[in-house]
Amino acid sequence: MDRENEQNQDQNLKMDQLLTRHMQIVEAVLYLENEPVEIDRLARLSSLPRKTVRECLDLLQQHYEQEPVHGIRLLEFAGGYHFVPKDELWDDLKDQYGKKIDRRLSRAALETLSIIAYSQPVTRKEIENIRGVSSDNSLRLLLDREYVRTVGKKDVIGHPNLYGTTKKFLQEFNLRSISSLPKLSDVDYDRFEEEDESDDQ
Repeated sequence: MDRENEQNQDQNLKMDQLLTRHMQIVEAVLYLENEPVEIDRLARLSSLPRKTVRECLDLLQQHYEQEPVHGIRLLEFAGGYHFVPKDELWDDLKDQYGKKIDRRLSRAALETLSIIAYSQPVTRKEIENIRGVSSDNSLRLLLDREYVRTVGKKDVIGHPNLYGTTKKFLQEFNLRSISSLPKLSDVDYDRFEEEDESDDQ
């Protein structure tokens, strides 16, 4: 009986060591890629089964969240995974490594981006109805920076372009998906609703 227990312990130890090895491989791939990586791509790059990669990702996320010694966490967004600084460290890092989008975009461009994020898909005219001013320059800049893209045409006279956000937008704002956006305040919600109603009239 003791021999059987020893064999089971040895087997469990080997399985733990193998899983640890797999986690190390997945972690190394994420580090080397230095950009969000989808599970299927992780499986190809690591030569591991997709199920194993999924398990490794879950364990790595738990590890980085639970261990206070780490300054990074493993974030999932738009189907991909990558390492980002923990939220509580941004105040210490923002001067040198703050959100790049804050340094690149004007207040007008950030306001336009916010409207697109919450209202997408949305036309240029609808954006300008909400802002109350022309948004040509801001929209052009956002397209150039690849934070927004054309997602289709609206089925009205003239068939204007419809705009939506991109994966790059999610990445730079550390968002898992559009549903992770902060909820609008009642004032902002009413503002958006009023504009929608005026467009329908």
